[in-house]
Amino acid sequence: MGRLVYTLSVALALTACAFAGSAGETAERASGEELFKRHCAICHPAGGNIIKPAKTLHKKSREASNIKNAEEIVKQMRNPGPGMTPFDKNTLPDGDAGKIAEYILKTFN
Repeated sequence: MGRLVYTLSVALALTACAFAGSAGETAERASGEELFKRHCAICHPAGGNIIKPAKTLHKKSREASNIKNAEEIVKQMRNPGPGMTPFDKNTLPDGDAGKIAEYILKTFN
């Protein structure tokens, strides 16, 4: 009986590791569009802004707020103004934040 429990425990642990690994790989492979849909689209549908309609993600609005490149978009995501939830590095790692910023630059011009 003890050997069976040990074998099942090992099998369960290996299965858990396999799923954890594939979930991490999926997150690493997620495109900027997928990440935007997951984290941003609820408040910024089609690049708009449901909280502050004048502050969209479109180029003219971004540039009016002096946000002109990916780094500035990520900075805004990390430390936004009132009305937007901040996305810290634990919530949205730098790589994912960068992908979202590049997607915004390419999509909402």
